Amino acid sequence: MFGVVPKSIWNKLQPADEKNLCTWALRCLLIEDNNRLILIDTGIGNKQDSKFFSHYYLHGEATLENSLAKRGFHPNDITDVFLTHLHFDHVGGAIVKKGEKLVPAFSNAVYWSNQKHWDHAIKPNAREKASFLSDNILPIQESGQLKFIESSKFTENINVRTVSGHTESMMLPEIRYRNRTIIYMADLLPSISHLPLPYIMAYDIEPLKTLEEKKGFLKQAAEEDYILFFEHDPKFECCTIQETDKGLREKDTFRLEEL
Repeated sequence: MFGVVPKSIWNKLQPADEKNLCTWALRCLLIEDNNRLILIDTGIGNKQDSKFFSHYYLHGEATLENSLAKRGFHPNDITDVFLTHLHFDHVGGAIVKKGEKLVPAFSNAVYWSNQKHWDHAIKPNAREKASFLSDNILPIQESGQLKFIESSKFTENINVRTVSGHTESMMLPEIRYRNRTIIYMADLLPSISHLPLPYIMAYDIEPLKTLEEKKGFLKQAAEEDYILFFEHDPKFECCTIQETDKGLREKDTFRLEEL
């Protein structure tokens, strides 16, 4: 998760267990935007086999369906599923098993990707092949519910920023809410611990591109007082950015509901 950074350094930030595994969140975001109910990413899901889950040990009580229910919603209420990218921990919950069939978990929703990323995911390179699982991806197209985003404007209140260091054409939603801009960080910045520029995941296909994307983004985030919403940070949901003697770092940390 930290690439070239030595474990002796990163382990102070995200302590690993005896199996060398760290705890990470799979934090999705639900947006009510006029008459649309938009879900950003879907987590890892639970349909993979025991061998798969022996590598990724799920723990905790949260599930996507239960989290929706706590807020008074059902999967059938979702109108749009916005997939930042198609790695298994972001799209796994988009498809469920019903008997022997793989079907969309959100039967009334449009599923959104983009053409460049889709083409990249269905013919993966050897480095990313284990992250792009056909059971998570192809049933979306087969259902007829797949559409591609073709501009930087998704809704009146949501713009789309595209970055390609982590994977080809990953999409970051930029959400206007109460006169603030909230950026859903996906895997450009998985956590607060990844704010230092060299802290880049070994998963990234072009780490030097990620470096430049992070540098430009963090400068803009500090100047424009963006709120960063972290998908994978186990502790911190949101932060703002400030210049420090160590570079651009977190300023305030908080939960989105505090807005």
